Amino acid sequence: MATAVAKPSRARTDAVLTGAVDLARAAAEEVADRAEHVGEHEGATVVSERLVEHRFRCTMTGYRGWAWTVTLARVPRGRTATVCEVELLPGVDAILAPEWLPWSERLRPGDIGPGDVLPFRADDPRLEPGFVPTGDDEVDSVAIGELALARARVLSQDGIAEAAQRWYEGAAGPRNPHATAAAADCQTCGFLVPLQGSLGQLFGVCTNPWSQDDGRVVAFDHGCGAHSETDVPAHASDWPAPAPIIDEMRLEVVDVPLPAATDGAAAQPQAAETADAERQVEPEAAAAETAGAEKAVVELDADEAAPVEVAADEAAAEAPGEAPAADAPAGEAPVVDVPAAAEAPVVDGPAAAEAPVVDGPAAAEAPVVDAPAADEAAAEDVPADE
Repeated sequence: MATAVAKPSRARTDAVLTGAVDLARAAAEEVADRAEHVGEHEGATVVSERLVEHRFRCTMTGYRGWAWTVTLARVPRGRTATVCEVELLPGVDAILAPEWLPWSERLRPGDIGPGDVLPFRADDPRLEPGFVPTGDDEVDSVAIGELALARARVLSQDGIAEAAQRWYEGAAGPRNPHATAAAADCQTCGFLVPLQGSLGQLFGVCTNPWSQDDGRVVAFDHGCGAHSETDVPAHASDWPAPAPIIDEMRLEVVDVPLPAATDGAAAQPQAAETADAERQVEPEAAAAETAGAEKAVVELDADEAAPVEVAADEAAAEAPGEAPAADAPAGEAPVVDVPAAAEAPVVDGPAAAEAPVVDGPAAAEAPVVDAPAADEAAAEDVPADE
């Protein structure tokens, strides 16, 4: 008898389950807090025979990429879909929480607060068993009294190396901004207390209350601005200089000594005196020059008048038969003898030019005036010198 071999079934598209979109949405809205948190339909997936999943976009805040997933099923040869489950599942671009870690592994340095207690670790590689007293007073005094090893567990070599590396690369090391800007390192500071043991070769504790590292372990090549041996560089005041105040109500008398006279300063008064003397001499020279010119004009007029008198004498000598003329007024006498001209007032150039000039024939026809009459006429016309 032949045995029938069952063929593996293939999931086919189920029209009943695929078309039940409204049933799947109603189930998702019932589970969600609000109906508006269920968005548009994103599609359906055939999971297996007579089993289909419908996905609806989640519109809740903070759930980007998540979708409401509703699973529908039906019985064989059944025409009614049934809701199996409703859940909120993340998509490809969904925001997910980090992978869960135990509390002991999630804890980081600085997370311990007041009242928090860490679990005990019996196999901590950073620790090793402490010193067990041997009964030798000398050995026990050093191990217990000086090195403080009388504890159940003490720091191992791994723990010492880990602590030194962490401190040196952290804020207590030389690459801290305060350390790079410091003028001197902590090794020369009087507020540094070195540690005991092997860590004391590189680290100490700061005890300066003005330092940001007060009460903390610092490296010897660390530094800050509160070093005990450094000083603030002198600089000008940061405040602007105040404006001067002028007291206009009080007068202060100050004796100012006169500066000593120099060669140039002494020469200036002498030059000023010389200039004043020259200005006084110039008018006197001009007056003397004017008087000399007037005197020359008078002498010239006298020289011109002398030929006129000579011509009159000659004319009188040539006509002896004629009777002497009557005395004429002094103002009309055309001929003036030399003494009268010498006593006449000073006449400038134009006046002398207007004086009548008598030619030879005219002199012969003119009446002859006696010397006494001429002298009297000159005495009347010319005022006496005062």
